[in-house]
Amino acid sequence: MTTKPKHRPTLNDVAKQVGVTKMTVSRYLRDPSSVAESTREKIAVVVEELGYVASRAPDILSNRNSKAIGILLPSLSNQVFASLLQGIESVTKKEGYQTLITHYGYSAEEEEEKIASLLSYHVDGLILTESIHSERSYKMINAAAIPVVETIDLPEHPIDMAVGLDHQQAAFDLVSKMIEYGRCNIVYFAARLDRRTQLRCDGYIQAMEAKGLTPRIVSTEEHSSFTQGRELMRQALAQHPELDAVFCTNDDLAIGAMMHCQEHNVAIPSQVAIAGYNALDIGKAISPTLASVNTPREEIGAAAATLLLKKLAGKKVANPIQDIGYSLYLGDSLGKSKVESK
Repeated sequence: MTTKPKHRPTLNDVAKQVGVTKMTVSRYLRDPSSVAESTREKIAVVVEELGYVASRAPDILSNRNSKAIGILLPSLSNQVFASLLQGIESVTKKEGYQTLITHYGYSAEEEEEKIASLLSYHVDGLILTESIHSERSYKMINAAAIPVVETIDLPEHPIDMAVGLDHQQAAFDLVSKMIEYGRCNIVYFAARLDRRTQLRCDGYIQAMEAKGLTPRIVSTEEHSSFTQGRELMRQALAQHPELDAVFCTNDDLAIGAMMHCQEHNVAIPSQVAIAGYNALDIGKAISPTLASVNTPREEIGAAAATLLLKKLAGKKVANPIQDIGYSLYLGDSLGKSKVESK
């Protein structure tokens, strides 16, 4: 019977239990066929029983590729980033790369620390979800000299490569559609006030002013949630009783706004039309279905991982900046267009 060590199992522990040298176990781990079948079977049994996991530290310290990609996410609970991650790993897994995932809570200072931590593990590349970083973050990334892909946004001056969509144009298109549907008093709900929220706000303002309408914004610095959406809807109805529509920076706020309206007998869409952003599944499951901007998060993740691995393989990247685009989901919460109403 194998005796389990009281510490994390080492190569030496496996070798002692089997009765072979560490070199033999090391050869087995690199290529099982390189040792005799009887020895191979014994090593496999001991490795399984001890729960031994080979250390990759020697490879990393000898400056070989770590076969690991660092991914920085601002939120672990947001479905947007879960979808992005699924897209990334659909590519990295096939190529034998591990993903080291860290969370920074939309804080530039926290992102800086997490970048430093990932670089200390000698990751081969980074996938970021912000396009504005601290000065120290830029310095560390430049010094590391590894491929980097910024995702979700399309920064004017990317660090290296970027994959995302035009959030300002997407917001402009959806708000323009709301105006086309006869809505004139549209209020924008903003939360967290990050770059993407600001870009969507810019698109909203542009669409409103293009039609000679007055932009109205109700915002919070708190993170988005259904609860915040309900509160913003309460504030908006009190501050702007003339409102006939709201455009929310994401679906979480929009769903919360719908909940408030339904609880207070504000009819959707006849009294108030509501639109969100990201077209999450919940928006298609509720009634009325939620109008939104469909953002292809998995496609963005897959494209970002593909770019990164292509560069790591030493191949030429012909298109380092990729606009994946978006589409509008015109749910029932928007009502009918003027043409349909006639």
